[in-house]
Amino acid sequence: QVQLLESGGGSVQAGGSLRLTCTASGAFRYSSACMGWYRQAPGKEREGVATIDHDDDANYADSVKGRFTVSRDNAKKILYLQMNNLKPEDAAMYYCAADLGTRCTLPDAIFGYWGQGTQVTVSS
Repeated sequence: QVQLLESGGGSVQAGGSLRLTCTASGAFRYSSACMGWYRQAPGKEREGVATIDHDDDANYADSVKGRFTVSRDNAKKILYLQMNNLKPEDAAMYYCAADLGTRCTLPDAIFGYWGQGTQVTVSS
């Protein structure tokens, strides 16, 4: 069983920064996993934000390129999302995702495990 626990969400003003953290646990080989961040705003579909594979190759949605950075610590089983220059349109519930499959690039990545989410609010 894989468990993913997100933290680090909060409320910031436009232009501010937040760092989200996803801590993984359970019997799975984290270092081999494709990991990702997704978000969903009220009334909108869930969208992929960033993915990172076992080789640390990262992939981003166009809307966050240059502002967000995904990284991972395999020893600690932690996934990070550094979000800079936040915009009101970045406000959403952010979810961590994991999978041991090989499809790890947006928009085609497939994830079988999901966290409960952490809320990000950005005021203008």
